Amino acid sequence: MRLILKNIIWLTVHGFIMNPAFSQGMTAADIVMKADEKFNGEKSSYSIISMTIVRPSWQRTIDIKTWSMGRDYSLALVTAPPKEAGQSFLKRGSEMWSWIPSISRLVKLPLSMMSQGWMGSDYTNDDILRESSLVNDYLHEIAGEEIIDGRLCYKISMKARPDASIVWGRQTRWIDRKDFLVLKAELYDEDGYLVRTETASDIRIMDGRTVTTRIELVPAEEPGNKTILVIRDIKFNLPLGESFFSQQNMKRVR
Repeated sequence: MRLILKNIIWLTVHGFIMNPAFSQGMTAADIVMKADEKFNGEKSSYSIISMTIVRPSWQRTIDIKTWSMGRDYSLALVTAPPKEAGQSFLKRGSEMWSWIPSISRLVKLPLSMMSQGWMGSDYTNDDILRESSLVNDYLHEIAGEEIIDGRLCYKISMKARPDASIVWGRQTRWIDRKDFLVLKAELYDEDGYLVRTETASDIRIMDGRTVTTRIELVPAEEPGNKTILVIRDIKFNLPLGESFFSQQNMKRVR
């Protein structure tokens, strides 16, 4: 009995020492928060992105600039192709709008549209405008460790909180232990069915940070469909204020 108890104690202590999340006093939520801040900045971020929508018989690329400040403020501007250039999307708190310059119309987006595809892509309005919070809207658990592209990752299981009004019922994210990069994510609906898989690659240093600059999204039940995001530039913690995220600015930002 003493030998069994001794082995249990050894395995428990050894597991805590060998797992950096425990040895650093980090919870699953801490890991997700660190990964989120790594990509979005602790206070704000600005990025230039090319989004390529791939379908079995065609593909097209949309160029976008995005600004964000915390969870409550975000602004996205389409810069190409010419047909959509100038269209912008704004989020302030729980309210969201779209500016369509071709018809000079400002449209308020209802929450029911958050799960719809953005600009015909496999990404949702929620993804682009960041309505849901990976940290606050989920319950997190370390489900193990796996190697993705040669990097040892935390496997984090995320289940939507009962009171959270969000698109995904649960997620699984693989977060690199060294640089806290999200290298893979699986997103499931409320019934537990896999909806899409995302993989990130092309790791580079931008604005002093190690980040993934290529993200490929593949929907589970649409063969031949995918959306590829390539980050051309990204900057963190810019001196943005609430006044930047205004209906007036979404019409004139460039």
